[in-house]
Amino acid sequence: MPLRPSAIYSLGRMPSRAIHRSLVVSQQRTSFVYERTYRTTAFRRNLSEDESAMLQEPREEDEADVVIVGGGPAGLAAAIRLKQLELERGKEVRVVLLEKASDMGNHTLSGAVIEPRALKELLPDWLEDPPTTLTPVKSNKMRFLTEKYSIPLPEPPQMHNPGNYIASLSEVVKWLAAKAEELGVEVYPGFSVNELLYDQSGAVAGIATNDMGISRAGAPKDNFQRGMEFRAKVTLLAEGCHGSLSKGVIKKYDLRRGKDVQTYGIGLKEVWEVPEENWREGEVLHTMGWPLTSKVYGGGFMYHFGERLVSVGLVVGLDYANPWISPFREFQRMKHHPIYSNVLKNGKCISYGARALNEGGLQSVPKLIFPGGALIGCSAGFVNVPKIKGTHTAMKSGMLAAESAYNAITSDTTNESAIALYDYEDNFKKSWIFEELNEVRNVRPSFHNPLGMYGGILYSGLDTLLLKGRVPWTFHHKASDAASTQPADKFKPIDYPKPDGKLSFDLLTSVARTGTMHDEDEPVHLQVNDWDAHTAATYPKYKGIESRFCPAGVYEYIPDETKKEGVRFQINSQNCIHCKTCDIKVPAQDINWVCPEGGDGPKYMLT
Repeated sequence: MPLRPSAIYSLGRMPSRAIHRSLVVSQQRTSFVYERTYRTTAFRRNLSEDESAMLQEPREEDEADVVIVGGGPAGLAAAIRLKQLELERGKEVRVVLLEKASDMGNHTLSGAVIEPRALKELLPDWLEDPPTTLTPVKSNKMRFLTEKYSIPLPEPPQMHNPGNYIASLSEVVKWLAAKAEELGVEVYPGFSVNELLYDQSGAVAGIATNDMGISRAGAPKDNFQRGMEFRAKVTLLAEGCHGSLSKGVIKKYDLRRGKDVQTYGIGLKEVWEVPEENWREGEVLHTMGWPLTSKVYGGGFMYHFGERLVSVGLVVGLDYANPWISPFREFQRMKHHPIYSNVLKNGKCISYGARALNEGGLQSVPKLIFPGGALIGCSAGFVNVPKIKGTHTAMKSGMLAAESAYNAITSDTTNESAIALYDYEDNFKKSWIFEELNEVRNVRPSFHNPLGMYGGILYSGLDTLLLKGRVPWTFHHKASDAASTQPADKFKPIDYPKPDGKLSFDLLTSVARTGTMHDEDEPVHLQVNDWDAHTAATYPKYKGIESRFCPAGVYEYIPDETKKEGVRFQINSQNCIHCKTCDIKVPAQDINWVCPEGGDGPKYMLT
């Protein structure tokens, strides 16, 4: 049986990885990515009095000074900085970090070329014991692609990479987690959080971890264990792009008032092992153009790192209008261009993943603080889109929030009201994060123009090379990505080529490379109130857009003559790789992504 949450409390400072191993060994997993259970609706049976009583049992409680939800670069940087301040100033703070992945880094995906500015500030001696696969950038290329040719483009200053490093961000996260644990941070992977706790004033007062061992029908199973509450003076949300708790507090506290809507992209990525003669250590390539049309924002990348490893990927802006577009299939098609295929040929694809990323820029960053906590990292949206980088800004935001939280917690004031981290917001506006994002604030929205990609390239080239953001105007994002989608009958269906199994692959083969696993007998974490109503609202107009924007085969429309639309909607939640694209892009905005049982999801390797 898994350890009960109370065991965590009683074990005190037992290394969190040992606790996690005890949990993981006991978890039973019976599904594989290829298995599907077809249901026309989410079944919920009436619970017995005993079952209802079990679900309402009081939860074990614990207290911490700071609880951090999310173990990515921002959350770990905040945790490390809090403990550094403890060492510097002598006042102890208890820091608890909860991560939904089964192990640190398993849900982390990025290109990634890392600018080490924040790392140097946080850990000045970091290169004495660097993360594995770290490779200094040695050369840069930027190309505009047609179907067969590539045209050199001048690189904007933001994309120059002297002093930067290519790395597996999942490996960097594992490395940061070890640093955090050495300083005394309690790092608990395998714990999902879908619930915030509030005090009588309505301020956030901590979190509650998800119950474990609940069946798909909503009943407690033999391995049921109640979630645990962590009461905290400060709660930092570091969930990454479009986190479910972050989405909730932004709405509850109206944090986006006066701000633009957030806009997103989906990044799809593979890691390949290539022959020695095809590998060019430290080379960074970015491409624009083919296979995307001039009406679709995005571009490809290829980074050579480690030992004969290559990261190859495509980012597609989710504000595209044509619902026939499949970002996954565009990515598979892109790899057949000679600039990519000449590197990948005779190589082996060893990993795949996909993740939504913030693209809105400074004007889409919400208010950062709420009563009792703050948003950090990609929960707020600090990606520098022209740089195609966000790790350094995410980490710096975590450090700024940590400094504010430590000062507030260790203050000698006796005020009993909820902590408000006002100086975090103030210090952000004085920081180099704000300076960076302000300089490039007009680049991404400049692509919202009648000329599409070409007009955006012209303006962004002028802005990044000459204007550098020193203009009296700010362009805005006027519509959400969901609202940007147009009806299918305005476009022709796209005839994508079949994968060849060498350079390009089918969806299920790719999903198998993510290591994704969910217990089939657990509640569906992709919440749709009424599957039939969803079909009626979405299918006639958009002709199954969910099956095309999802990079993991989660959504299907299956022929069914008994249904008015001739199809039935199907959610294969066990395939979900937690990219959040469905929650962002679905036109009806009726899919709500929440965390599944702790430890479920992808187990990314070298991503």
